[in-house]
Amino acid sequence: MIELHYWPTPNGHKIPIFLEEAGLEYVIRPVDIGKGDQFKPDYLAISPNNKMPAIVDTAPADGGAPMSVFESGAILVYLADKVGRFLPRGLRERNETLEWLFWQVGGLGPMTGQYGHFNVYAPEAYRLLGVIDGRLKGREFVAAGEFTIADMAIHPWIDAYKKAPLDLEPYPELRRWHAAIAARPAVQRAYALTEKVNPNAGAPLSEEERKHLFGQGPK
Repeated sequence: MIELHYWPTPNGHKIPIFLEEAGLEYVIRPVDIGKGDQFKPDYLAISPNNKMPAIVDTAPADGGAPMSVFESGAILVYLADKVGRFLPRGLRERNETLEWLFWQVGGLGPMTGQYGHFNVYAPEAYRLLGVIDGRLKGREFVAAGEFTIADMAIHPWIDAYKKAPLDLEPYPELRRWHAAIAARPAVQRAYALTEKVNPNAGAPLSEEERKHLFGQGPK
């Protein structure tokens, strides 16, 4: 059983996409980042950087005590190794997949996140969209010729902020890929968690929510 500490954000969406694709049994533990749940001591015990998502694997492969993992990229690698899927075993294919996973973690995520907050980083955000559009020419998926954790990591960050939409019209390969991934039944089930966990997603933030999201949290 995987305990998924989750809130419906682009990084949060990555993990249920994997769990649904893999058919792993999991239970949702909501982390309401607008209320400061990420700063609670029991959550910090598994995610010391007070970020979401995190998981607890109650049945790790070594047969030992439950194992916690934080950081979305690390969680995807851990789960892929656990089930033996979505991260190819071949040296070149595995490396290619990890390159694009870390491209998202280190580039696409931070830049589109800043764009969503401030709307001033558009040139760099669009540069990265051009990179992935070029990568997808002649390819069904981002890496290794198959659906991998790289696709799972990148997809939620494409045009993630409806109030600060990106113009995807110049990127036909990206649009094709994005629509194909969105049509996968497991991906649809993962995104449907938004309505169950936070039906107010996208609503204006309260002052309390702003304090928790953009401040330092409880003192």
